[in-house]
Amino acid sequence: MDTLARSPLAVAEYGLDLVITGWNESAARQLGIPAQEAIGRSIAELLPTPEDEGLWRRLLEEDSGERRLRHARRDGGHVACAWVHHRVLDARGEAAGVLCIGRDVTAESDASLSHAQQQEILRALINNLDVIVWASDRHGVFTYLDGKGLEGSGVKPGQFVGLNNFDLFNEHETVGLRSALRGEPVHNLSEARGKPIENWFVPIRDERGEVDAVIGITLDLTRSRRAELELRERLALIERQQQVIRQLSTPILQVWRGVLALPMIGVVDSARTAEVMESLLQAIVRTQARYALLDLTGVEAVDTRTASYLVELVRAIRLLGAEGIITGIRPSVAQTVVSLGLDLAEVTTLSDLQAGLKHCIGRSLGKARARGATSSGER
Repeated sequence: MDTLARSPLAVAEYGLDLVITGWNESAARQLGIPAQEAIGRSIAELLPTPEDEGLWRRLLEEDSGERRLRHARRDGGHVACAWVHHRVLDARGEAAGVLCIGRDVTAESDASLSHAQQQEILRALINNLDVIVWASDRHGVFTYLDGKGLEGSGVKPGQFVGLNNFDLFNEHETVGLRSALRGEPVHNLSEARGKPIENWFVPIRDERGEVDAVIGITLDLTRSRRAELELRERLALIERQQQVIRQLSTPILQVWRGVLALPMIGVVDSARTAEVMESLLQAIVRTQARYALLDLTGVEAVDTRTASYLVELVRAIRLLGAEGIITGIRPSVAQTVVSLGLDLAEVTTLSDLQAGLKHCIGRSLGKARARGATSSGER
């Protein structure tokens, strides 16, 4: 036992009653429990095994064997030990206890767990995404081939393993692999059998830093491209519908010779007013209108920026040689205009569209009579 006490491996000994009788320094270091606290306690309580509560007692009946157990440390961490046990016999050859020698395999256990998790992640990806995952050695020979993306291609998982890429595919199709074998990661978009695909070629280096293998990922973009096209078509349809709605909510009407009317309905914001300004100015030029009626009877409220736009619109109309007239201003809109301190002295405002139309027709007839009188006087 003196030799075992100095062993770099953890050593624990317990009797038929499971009480610990031996506990070396390596056990104290690995498990975080000093010998003076361990000796005299039940090993089943000190090192519980929830997955197999009767394990320590059953070892009394086994000649030898190995168990890998994970134990909680007092510092909140865990340690994994590979325990090799041997039955201790008394002078009559009957079981007197168990000697356990443990090796710390925490790093190995964690690496194994990490590897298992990575395998599960890889399996989840290749089973649920339209992806093909493959690998080749430094010579271009397939070492792995799998993935949901193989469905419908006529190629089975693992079918090309052991075959060389350069024998199966032409030079154009192996450009990415050749670059990766030279140590250059590659990401590109291409087509295969009429399908859009995205490719990754990832070089894997050995301990000397030389390329030892290449991992390839091929993603079928058919579904995403189709979804993208459908989304674009829907957005285009929505835009067309919104354009129709805007045109219906702000129609430009020619109500009299040389008179345009723009009845605005609903909520009027800055973006809508800017669009209306452009459409109305183009209509004035196209029809050579002399008057433009902006009817706000159907407008409950405007924001501060919109009120400024309306004044600017009237000034722009004047620059085109026409007269801009605002009709049907509601009290709430009037309050907004007043609160901004906007000067409407140069803008003709009337109570409603009827009054505005009457004003325009009267002005037009008056000018026509004046031109007629001038013509008679000249004769």
